[in-house]
Amino acid sequence: MSTPEQAPRPTSHSASHPAPSSLVERIFRLREHNTNVRTEVLAGVTTFLTMAYIIFVNPSILGDAGVPKDAVFVATCLAAAIGTLIMGFYANYPIAMAPGMGLNAYFAYTVVKGMGLPWQAALGAVFISGCLFLVVTLFRVREAIVKGIPLAIRGAITAGIGLFLAIIALHSAGIITGNPATLVTIGDLHQPQAVLAIIGFFAIVALDRLKVKGAILIGILLTTVLSFVFAGNQFHGVVSAPPSISPTLFKLDISAALSIGIINVVLVFFLVELFDATGTLMGVANRAGLLKAGKMDRLNKALMADSTAIMAGSLLGTSSITAYIESASGVQAGGRTGLTAVTVAVLFLACLFIAPLAGTVPAYATAPALLYVSCLMLRELIDIDWTDVTEVVPAVLTALAMPFTYSVANGVAFGFISYAVLKLLTGRAKDVPLMAWIIAAVFLFKFYYLPGH
Repeated sequence: MSTPEQAPRPTSHSASHPAPSSLVERIFRLREHNTNVRTEVLAGVTTFLTMAYIIFVNPSILGDAGVPKDAVFVATCLAAAIGTLIMGFYANYPIAMAPGMGLNAYFAYTVVKGMGLPWQAALGAVFISGCLFLVVTLFRVREAIVKGIPLAIRGAITAGIGLFLAIIALHSAGIITGNPATLVTIGDLHQPQAVLAIIGFFAIVALDRLKVKGAILIGILLTTVLSFVFAGNQFHGVVSAPPSISPTLFKLDISAALSIGIINVVLVFFLVELFDATGTLMGVANRAGLLKAGKMDRLNKALMADSTAIMAGSLLGTSSITAYIESASGVQAGGRTGLTAVTVAVLFLACLFIAPLAGTVPAYATAPALLYVSCLMLRELIDIDWTDVTEVVPAVLTALAMPFTYSVANGVAFGFISYAVLKLLTGRAKDVPLMAWIIAAVFLFKFYYLPGH
């Protein structure tokens, strides 16, 4: 599949006498990225289907903390749409945003239920963390952080996200399950969900190898159709009116969040948001071939999108918004520009009215797409210098920690800390960028001095 580096550049003739272009072309520069409207829209639909679960899962998790579920449903759709629209129009990246898994669980089970804080105060903490996020973005601190990521860690982040996707996909399909003795074990492969997921996976791989357009989307739809026949899936209609958002709209309590007892909560939100989103942005952009000399051209715009979305989400009534690793499925389907993201945003807004239809796509139907994408993302490990253990070990720890701790941020932390320590112990401290030392120190502080990480 073509990448921006492979896409043909306009000749001087075409630059001086440009062909008539549509508004869409001028906004998203489709020809420059060697793509078209159909490909971008299909990619957007693919990404949306792989992450649509969040509009049902997020209300369930935050509901456990006492946040009104119906209002959270609306807040989830609106916040995801706002963040993704900014990412699409402003940064022109095919990366979707929504409330982060893990961050919502920390919000509900650690901050509200564990620490006994009101959910309004927790929303205030999310808002403050978003403000901090915006400040470090405006001062280009986050951009400096990304530029300070060593090459080995950069590739490992992409591979680690792939492994993270794999464990999510395999669990969603029922192919793996939890086990108190071995932590994880094989699931019941006789269940129709697992069988259908396996069929969908092989269909996607075969169709993509045969260069069938929309292979991933076809696989998702095929599995969904079969689920009605073999897995008891039920159709619940198409249209429903959205519930009221008033129970959570502007209900955040910033004054409570500024109290001494919640400062640690704010810092944990901030650090996880910072490195979770940054790692995901780099990993997905790398997979899409959108990095040039290891850098994202419009990185600061992408960072502005997620920091703004965090604040918007807290005002609407949901936990932290972040870039979604499922965006990699749309990238694999050909998404290369912000039009993919805009398509996702439109579908999130549509879900306010067509939630029953969106709910008919089961998790095990999107699992094959995520598993296939995860397989392809592991190729990034080939760029690591396997003759140097001070490069190999941090990279491998980065990749392994993401699925095993269920956190992109933890994987990044393991990588930076081990990279700095190993270079120091082998007399190569000067090979470590200053920003990498700072990041490693920050993560050590987080692990040892901040509760609830």
